[in-house]
Amino acid sequence: MSKELLNALDALEVEKGIKKDIVLEALEAALVSAYKRNYGQAQNVEVEFDKTRGDLHIFAVKEVVSEVFDSRLEVSLEEALQVNRAYEIGDTIRFEVTPKNFGRIAAQTAKQVIMQRVREAERGIVYDEYIQYENEIVTGEVERHDHRYVYVNLGKVEAVLSHQDQIPGEEYKSHDRIKVYIYKVENTSKGPQVFVSRSHPDLLKRLFEQEIPEIFDGTVEIISIAREAGDRAKVAVRSHSDGVDPVGTCVGPRGERIQAIVNELKGENMDVVEWRENPAEFISNALNPAEVIEVRFNPENERACTVIVPDNQLSLAIGKKGQNARLAARLTGFKIDIKSESDFAKATEEVLNTDSVTEED
Repeated sequence: MSKELLNALDALEVEKGIKKDIVLEALEAALVSAYKRNYGQAQNVEVEFDKTRGDLHIFAVKEVVSEVFDSRLEVSLEEALQVNRAYEIGDTIRFEVTPKNFGRIAAQTAKQVIMQRVREAERGIVYDEYIQYENEIVTGEVERHDHRYVYVNLGKVEAVLSHQDQIPGEEYKSHDRIKVYIYKVENTSKGPQVFVSRSHPDLLKRLFEQEIPEIFDGTVEIISIAREAGDRAKVAVRSHSDGVDPVGTCVGPRGERIQAIVNELKGENMDVVEWRENPAEFISNALNPAEVIEVRFNPENERACTVIVPDNQLSLAIGKKGQNARLAARLTGFKIDIKSESDFAKATEEVLNTDSVTEED
């Protein structure tokens, strides 16, 4: 060991931000293990590194005892007194046991420790950079895929896009540039792991913020999102400024703003509805494009309601495979039962007839 090592550690501290004392602490522990492994020693040993000269010394640490049972760990009082007349039973003495040829092993160990610390520091830098982008949208390049993930290059790290985070039916080819939502960043033993999504509802929220300045600056607020990725989504918005139409603002002139988002999501249909403080009005808006006659709330369950629509609007209100009703329920947080006007009238009449028969009895 020499001053060259100290100079290298000083450079690491400046260039990589790796503190010299931390590397030396790790180096001393690694040298203890290297000494025991290469010289078949099992006694207590300590490594002392001279931070001024760069010299390395290894000491065997032994306890002073009246009777020696293990010479690797103990030294007799008689022998200890030959070293220093002040030693007593129970004291510990350090005997230097630095091998003459230990320099080569020490240099090799130092190289391994430093490389490990550099890798850890680089991983830490990458983690610190990407943890800032958690819950944000970024653009990456598709690199490859296997049976588990699509791998997306974000610059300094390769993010993973799982099957459930992909848009159904969307193809990802090498070198395609796509926008993804970073929903989790983990610092693992193998380095930072970044998880991204194309199906997450918050991807849609970030796209709205990018395309619509009024949402970005808070003039228009997204209250809730219900999304079935790749097919259809509903977004509830409200305005915080008088005279600003929240739906029109999001749609944009000739639908340009909303169309940019639809194009990014490869044709995913988008319904933008106005949030209302009155639940009945909000539910009616959420069922767009269907017309709603009335919303009746269940007195036994305040989060459930029956929505009455014209007979010719029933299938539109329910939607293909129930999608429109399902998304409206998620958007509003209400359990929605949709009935046609005639079916509701018939059901009401049957209840009234039943009640009248009961009264006559």
